[in-house]
Amino acid sequence: MFEAVLFDCDGVLVDSEPITNGVLREVLNEAGWAITQPECEALFIGRAVRDLQSRIEAETGRPLTDAWMRDFYARRNARLMAELKAIDGVHEAVAQLHASVGGRIACASGADRPKVVMQLDMVGLAPFFGDAIFSGHDLPRSKPHPDVYLAAAAHLGVDPRRCLVIEDTAPGAQAGLAAGATVWGFCAQGHGRAFDGLPVARVFHHMRELRL
Repeated sequence: MFEAVLFDCDGVLVDSEPITNGVLREVLNEAGWAITQPECEALFIGRAVRDLQSRIEAETGRPLTDAWMRDFYARRNARLMAELKAIDGVHEAVAQLHASVGGRIACASGADRPKVVMQLDMVGLAPFFGDAIFSGHDLPRSKPHPDVYLAAAAHLGVDPRRCLVIEDTAPGAQAGLAAGATVWGFCAQGHGRAFDGLPVARVFHHMRELRL
């Protein structure tokens, strides 16, 4: 049915969202934006920080500088290195899908590539992906635009319409759908409400359900 599988990273392969978003809320609070954790999660999860530059600058009254971003990245990475864990059951799921599609899998993330590579190395998933790791930061547009998934499919030499995308957020699902792929939504908690109104083909709640 599918010739390739394209994975998001944060929230799909690694349980990084609470860590990254927690650090982001801290630095935004320090910059003068009294954003709550639920507000920060709703606004930023699934999106690149720089894509909300105008909102950040409006709320803090300060420019979003490269120095600010470097400080955020450094604090985020330190916290990830101390606390990051893989999503439960993901090693078995990735190994099964890797075998099912003849190794044609890729990681297509909206995060910066150094973070993605670091996280895959930390949890032992990097060997499955090799050089098939893509970041929306390196492309003209990040999620919810399809660029990162189109780049991953092209690298694997597979028509995006023959690709399965695994996502955990609405912006990511929108990106996969816009690329022409079939999207399965991963929702470790709750009932998959993040995908309400989106034509995802399936919502699943544990990586043991991810089989071809």
